[in-house]
Amino acid sequence: MSIYNKINAGFALGASEPVTAGIEDVIYIFNEDEITLTYSTTNPLIVTGLTAVATAKVYKFEGTNNSFNATSKLAKTQVGPRYTEEIDFNVAGLSVEIKAQLQAMGYGKVRAIVVNNYKASDSAVELYGAVNGLVLTEAERNAADEALDGGYKVKLSNPEKLKEPYPPRAVSIAPQSGTATYASTIAAIEELVS
Repeated sequence: MSIYNKINAGFALGASEPVTAGIEDVIYIFNEDEITLTYSTTNPLIVTGLTAVATAKVYKFEGTNNSFNATSKLAKTQVGPRYTEEIDFNVAGLSVEIKAQLQAMGYGKVRAIVVNNYKASDSAVELYGAVNGLVLTEAERNAADEALDGGYKVKLSNPEKLKEPYPPRAVSIAPQSGTATYASTIAAIEELVS
């Protein structure tokens, strides 16, 4: 029995562009069924296009002071490696609109795009929940929490028993003419923001 994926390259850590931890204080979230994903024909780990279904939008969530975090963890299963994906963020606010968005994330599936602080890579921008989506698994509010001024701590993660078959996908979208860059990828995402 052969393994369908085999390693085919090595890597080295470069001193000229050291790895930088964390993600930017912005994430893009969209409903799973409202944005169609296009993948590279040569590499399933790369998303090359995002297309809105009808008038669907991508929603931009902004924070401050490292208020967002993204995690991907390998889990070995009987059918191969699977990945648990999570995105944690803080909501500095308390309104009916915020509560409605949290409730919607709890019932429906979403996908999320994060922008890594480390930009010297083809995975500077990543998509979480590509196959099985993400759901709201935690939304905690402590009115006396001074760190959040009474806001919410939120966690999006894979639905129960539905881990991702791949690590977070790289998002690399080319402009109308030319090759994909970090700038062209962010511009393509921003075009879909409501």
